[in-house]
Parts: sequence; structure tokens; C-alpha cells
Amino acid sequence: MLRKMGEAVARVARKVNETVESSSDTLDLADCKLVSFPICIYKVLRNVSDQIHLITLANNELKSLTSKFMTTFSQLRELRLEGNYLHRLPNEVSSLQHLKAIDLSRNQFQDFPEQLTTLPELETINLEENEIVDVPVEKLATMPALRVINLRLNPLSAEVRVIAPPLIKFDMLMSPEDAQAPLP
Repeated sequence: MLRKMGEAVARVARKVNETVESSSDTLDLADCKLVSFPICIYKVLRNVSDQIHLITLANNELKSLTSKFMTTFSQLRELRLEGNYLHRLPNEVSSLQHLKAIDLSRNQFQDFPEQLTTLPELETINLEENEIVDVPVEKLATMPALRVINLRLNPLSAEVRVIAPPLIKFDMLMSPEDAQAPLP
């Protein structure tokens, strides 16, 4: 077990070093079995954090992200967090003023993360396969850049299904009312 943990740590370190050495605008830590964002990464990336525009933390075991994560990577354009155990975002997600796309699919959101409605550049929100019942349709309707929101495989209320279509100017993807999320 220690050997596997060591391999996972080495993999994360290698990926972070690749980002720094190549001055890449991408940090890909997908499938690294992370339960939290490693604090040491903030120090390693401190000189390049403003250059990072895409972070992928997909398919890990994250239960939360800290406010420090959001404020450190404030220049993000895309954030991929699908396949984790997230159920909320920190309020500081509102500091991601350049964010264009966020993927929160296959997590454990029961409440729509309303902080996202304050992001002026946000074009795409993917919340597929969560546990969301209610959606702030009125707030979403005022988002200037929003083009697509994916809410498939969520137990959306009948009210959302009726109210949303006439109010929105973007694509709102929903499953048929009787569709169920696939069993794990």
C-alpha cells in the first residue's frame, strides 16, 4: 500500500514539474487519487499560477476545494472537476472572473452552486449526474455569456422544467422526467 501511495505522490510531483518546466497553461492532475488539493503545489506553482488557464482534477476523491485554490488560480478559463465527491464550492469561486467552462458532473451536489451565476465570462456549466432538484433559473437567465448548462440525470423539480424554457436564452440540457442515473 505504501508503494502505491509513493507512486501516486511521484505521479503528482511529475505532472506539476512538467507544468512548471514547460510553462504550460495546463495542470492535469486527473486520476491521481487526490482527497484534497496538495498544499505544497501552491508553493511550487506560485510563480506560474497566473499563467494556468486549465486545471483538471477529474476522477479523484475530492470532497471539497479551499478558498485558497480559487484565489490562487484566479486566471482559470476552464476547471474540470468531474467524478469527485464535491457537494459545494467555496464562495471564492466568484474570484474566477475569467472562467468560461466548469465541469462538475458526477459529483454529489444537491444544491445548485449559485456562486457560478456571478461569473461574467461563464459559457458552459456541466452538472450532469448530481442530485440537484432546484435551479436558480432567474439568475441563470441574466448571465451574459452562458450558452449551455447540462443538468441531465438530476432529479429536477417539475417547476424547473416548466419555468426554465420560456426564461432562458441558452441550451438547458435535461433528461426526460422518468430518466434515472445509472446505478454505480
